[in-house]
Amino acid sequence: MKELLRNMDDFKIMEMYGDLLDEMKNRNMIRTSNLVGDWGERLAIKYYNEDPMLPNLQAVRVGAKSVDAINMKNERYSIKAITTKTTGVFNGLNDDGSNLPQERLFEYVIIVLLNKNLSLKAIYELDWSNFLLLKKWNKDKRTWYLSITNELKRKAKILYEIQLS
Repeated sequence: MKELLRNMDDFKIMEMYGDLLDEMKNRNMIRTSNLVGDWGERLAIKYYNEDPMLPNLQAVRVGAKSVDAINMKNERYSIKAITTKTTGVFNGLNDDGSNLPQERLFEYVIIVLLNKNLSLKAIYELDWSNFLLLKKWNKDKRTWYLSITNELKRKAKILYEIQLS
C-alpha cells in the first residue's frame, strides 16, 4: 500500500483521503472530519464502557459546547485527543487574570494520547479542580490548554499508559 501511495499524484491522494473520511463516517468510526479528535473520543468512550470500574459514557451531540460525553449521573466529560504533548484549546473559560467566578463547564477532562499511527498510547482523567490548577494560558489564542507533564500525570487518574522501555 505504501508503494502504491508513493507513486500516486498529490491530487489522487487527497481524493482518497476524502473517500477514507467518508467511509469512516459511514462506519461510525468518526462523526466529523476531525479525524484525531473523533477517533480519540471513540477510543475513550469504548475504554470507559468496557471497564466495569469506570462509568459508562455516551457521546453527546456534535457541536455541544465544552462537552463530548456524559455518564449516567449526567456528569460531563470534555475529551481531548492528541498526538503531541499539548491539548487543543478549552473555549468558554474566563480570560487569564479575570476576577469573575469561573462557571464549571464539565466535571472531568479525558486526555487521549495517540501515537502517530493513531493507536492508543495513554488515557488520563482529570477532575475539574485539577484541570483548573493545571491549565495554561495561550496568549496568542486567548484561551486555555493542557500540557502532558509529570505534574499532570501525578494529579491525573492514569487509566491506560504504554510504558516505553
